[in-house]
Amino acid sequence: MNDWTTSHDRVLAQRNAEGWMFLIEAARDLRTTGAIAPSGTALARALTEPVRTQAPRPLAVLEAGAGTGGVTPAMIPQLSRGSRLDIVEANPRFAARLRHLVTTHPHLVASSAQVTVHQTYVEQLDTDQRYDVIVSGLPLTNFTPAQVERIMARYLELLHPGGTLTYFAYLGTRRARVLTASRAEARRHAAVDEIMAAYQRTYATGRWTVWANLPPACVWHLQRPSLCAEHPRLEPQCDGTRP
Repeated sequence: MNDWTTSHDRVLAQRNAEGWMFLIEAARDLRTTGAIAPSGTALARALTEPVRTQAPRPLAVLEAGAGTGGVTPAMIPQLSRGSRLDIVEANPRFAARLRHLVTTHPHLVASSAQVTVHQTYVEQLDTDQRYDVIVSGLPLTNFTPAQVERIMARYLELLHPGGTLTYFAYLGTRRARVLTASRAEARRHAAVDEIMAAYQRTYATGRWTVWANLPPACVWHLQRPSLCAEHPRLEPQCDGTRP
């Protein structure tokens, strides 16, 4: 058996383990797990694109709702020397798996990036850190409108001015819920869609459809306005001059 075959077998075994773990956790609580399979390679690449394009400068990155780490391994190699990655995951079994992933990832030794796993909800994350990029894997369409408002407000609070939030939503979920869910559930889903549409109209800088994922997903990039856009009276200072 050659080295490639051995490595390929390890990757397949890891993906199978992640898949089974997602199924188990989805059976326990689909609302917080949000999916029945980890994010695929194409989806992970689209979600981490803002990290990749801003290299090689050191970045502060937050990954919220990391699950079993479907996106995390694609992001860690993109971290430049001196970068920081905070991973937030409320599920204790997922958090334990993420800590193992972080402590065994070979790239971190070379990059000296600081990576920390926090077992908590992003709304409860106790930090003064502000981030250049936030990668969200939270199942927003599974939450109440009030929860979504709190999460999105927290994301904007945690971003540096000019920072990017990237998140995804599965395609066709609203239509499926209309056909299969109760009227109350369909109304909840529609209300969440309206909230997210308002954020998209205000902050979106890009949208991509990832067909090579199970199920297909739409990836959004939202950007917090720069300091000048948030405070127009400060505009003379933004080009390096003083009023």
